[in-house]
Amino acid sequence: MKILILGGTRFLGRFLAETALQQGHEVSLFNRGKSDPNLFPEAEKLTGDRDGQLEALKGRTWDAVIDTSGYLPWQVKDSAELLRDATGHYTFISSASVYAELEEPGIDENHAVGQLTPEKVEELKGMDAAQAIGAHYGELKVLCEQEVEQTFTGRSLIIRPGLIVGPYDFTDRFTYWVNRMKKGGEVLAPGRRDKEVQFIDVRDLAEWIVKMVESQETGTFNATGPEEKLTMEQFLEGCKSAAESDAELVWVDEHFLLGHGVAGWSDMPLWIPDEENMAGFLTVDSRKAVQAELTFRPLSDTVRDTLAWEATRTVSERKAGLDPQKEKAVLEDWKERAL
Repeated sequence: MKILILGGTRFLGRFLAETALQQGHEVSLFNRGKSDPNLFPEAEKLTGDRDGQLEALKGRTWDAVIDTSGYLPWQVKDSAELLRDATGHYTFISSASVYAELEEPGIDENHAVGQLTPEKVEELKGMDAAQAIGAHYGELKVLCEQEVEQTFTGRSLIIRPGLIVGPYDFTDRFTYWVNRMKKGGEVLAPGRRDKEVQFIDVRDLAEWIVKMVESQETGTFNATGPEEKLTMEQFLEGCKSAAESDAELVWVDEHFLLGHGVAGWSDMPLWIPDEENMAGFLTVDSRKAVQAELTFRPLSDTVRDTLAWEATRTVSERKAGLDPQKEKAVLEDWKERAL
């Protein structure tokens, strides 16, 4: 197949391109050429920008397009309309963040999604793009999905991943935990041991998406893992084992953490306090994708491969994770409280 990837060099797009090339497809990458422009020399490079610079896509045809970089519906509309007659199938990478009303676990693809009024959309158009996306990421993804479905009626595939992890994950969320376990010592573990967590290895996701594109599948699919329930304790113990660490988990009460200014998700990735009433966020139902042959590699493989990649990096400031001095101070206070 001739496959166009909008994006294709940073994280998920990188592995989509790699997988598609390994499967013998002809791959064209459309992006700004700023992230690893020399990656995949065997792929065609098309330079442009989603924000009004689509000339490189004109007059061309592909069998399928995979959109990994659509965040603003007006930009997605432009690319979808341009490619309407130039490709037979459009895959849009959305997010499980589209869902609203997150109080109950087990959210499937029919669950209510976030909404924005037309007036709010017009307001967001006048904002800085990064600010608009940061404020209304999920709701904007919903509108992006709708643009694709309207333009490619009966020819679109919508993928709603959960947290994507693995090598080349620059968000530092999953990497915080694998690095912290590798370091060892007393590790602050947040809240309830039995709290469920979800994520998917980027390579599992990419390989499955390429298969879905090859068979021209349509519809909407949640895509996160693992297949069986995974608790925070099982996750952290799995990281500890794979990292061959001497780490000692110290479980700290949620209210104590919040009282000490420890924030869910940013300070403690994969942890959302119970009081936020978002039980549905990390308990998404991906059975439909599993029935469509989505599979998951062992956690140990993801941890080891992430650590191997991390060893090649030089990072001055992390995007997520608890500051070591703050972690130490909270643990000391917790021990004093327990005496």
